[in-house]
Amino acid sequence: MPSDIATEEKDYDGQSKHEVDEKHTSPSEVNYDIKDGDEALRLVGARRTAHHSEEYNLKLRRKLDMLIPPICAAVYFTQYLDKTSLNYASIMGLPVTGQHYNLVSLSFYVGFLVWEFPTMYISQKTRLAKYLGGNIVMWGIVLMLHAVARTFSAFFALRFFLGMLESCVAPILILVISMFYKKSEQATRISYFYVMLGMAQVFGGFTAYAVSFSTSKAILPYKIIYIFLGGLAILVGICVLIWLPDSPVHAHFLSKEERIAALERVRNDQVGTENKRFKKEQVWEAITDVRTWLIVISTFMTGVPSGALGSFSNIIIKNIGYTSRQTLIISTPGGFVYSCITIFCGYYSDKKNERMLPVVFAVTPTIVGAAILIGLNGSERKGALLFGVYLISTFGAALSLIYSWNASNTSGHTKKVTINAMTLVSYALGNVAGTEIFQPKDAPGYVPGKIVILVLLSSQICISFVLRWLNIYRNRKKRHVLEQEISRNAWTEEDIERERQRHAFLDLTDRQNMFFVYTL
Repeated sequence: MPSDIATEEKDYDGQSKHEVDEKHTSPSEVNYDIKDGDEALRLVGARRTAHHSEEYNLKLRRKLDMLIPPICAAVYFTQYLDKTSLNYASIMGLPVTGQHYNLVSLSFYVGFLVWEFPTMYISQKTRLAKYLGGNIVMWGIVLMLHAVARTFSAFFALRFFLGMLESCVAPILILVISMFYKKSEQATRISYFYVMLGMAQVFGGFTAYAVSFSTSKAILPYKIIYIFLGGLAILVGICVLIWLPDSPVHAHFLSKEERIAALERVRNDQVGTENKRFKKEQVWEAITDVRTWLIVISTFMTGVPSGALGSFSNIIIKNIGYTSRQTLIISTPGGFVYSCITIFCGYYSDKKNERMLPVVFAVTPTIVGAAILIGLNGSERKGALLFGVYLISTFGAALSLIYSWNASNTSGHTKKVTINAMTLVSYALGNVAGTEIFQPKDAPGYVPGKIVILVLLSSQICISFVLRWLNIYRNRKKRHVLEQEISRNAWTEEDIERERQRHAFLDLTDRQNMFFVYTL
């Protein structure tokens, strides 16, 4: 990175910081301190001084697409494989069963829950991609150590640490996507890496199937799985450390002009980029926003089936009447179903500028699938039961849309970090609860657990429509406030555009910034 990028600072009008006061008063008579602004102000200032053609921006986007989504996808692919490695090990000789298995499954999400807020605070103070890469390498080592564990307590502790280390992944990837892509591009890019959950399910199933043929007495099949997946995680972590950019300002693979263009591309979205200062007032705004808690509840409702099926889906399929080896192969179509619905919902979300309607599309098949499994419980209709199992997997796409909703509807870096952390804490709590809804006493049908999934996701549809209405209502209020400001200050079109540009990288929250528009 050229040294001038690291040292050059511009004021809100794109001038040298030393040529003007550190305070700027906008026509709306609100003072902003340049020190409170985003890191992007050092490179582009608050007023657009560089203009790039549509062709240039499309070429730049293709360059971004060649690096950022593939690395994000590799990270998510690895994380999901590592998180669900216990699911494969459960039918490959893992020396933990019954209630102890439930507790080991739960321990991952306890670690995730305990460390979510601290890890996001640390990530804001450090370089995002470097922090992420370091965590990935460490969890790869922890995963490999599962191969030497022998007791319940050892597996519990290792899964706890694994959850801690993986808790930073989704919030950091969401921040990276929101810094490099427009709102109208974010859902598709998030779906690109979130679809890896389905691909990982397919890959993991075939890998575990191949490993199940091992006859080695020196190393059991489940240990081979842990060693292989741990090594893969370390490799991905090294790639992240080398190639994933922390922000547009620090994107080494872009020229200075391309970095400026990358920032100008997202300026009008008013979402901002990166800010190292932790702002308590933004935390307060996040926790007092009713939409935050509706997202938290919605995420919890998605997390419960994730925790349950992430650890028990193979057991459910096996209990339909298949062998362990058959189960590993039969489970893979669910990954394809999930991948298709995720890509479709991400595309629809950006195409129609919607976030909550695709959530409804994602959870509805799961509700139908759960109803099939409940209604046909105990029957010999294997085909219909498998169809229900495959339908259930679609709910996971809802979480990628919730991530997209956060990225598109939150501004102010500390507020974004806080809401992302709260979302993932809720997800962890849901997963913790999910590991306990399939109790050994309910085997082999686990009907009470399936009823819980059906009821929760049915309720989530209602919350999705409430969130959509709230954003419509707030956009209407924002238009009214903006019209009043225009009238009061007698702004011309040029004045309006100048103010819009100035607000973009001031690290204002979505509620403070009158130019911010919510995505439905």
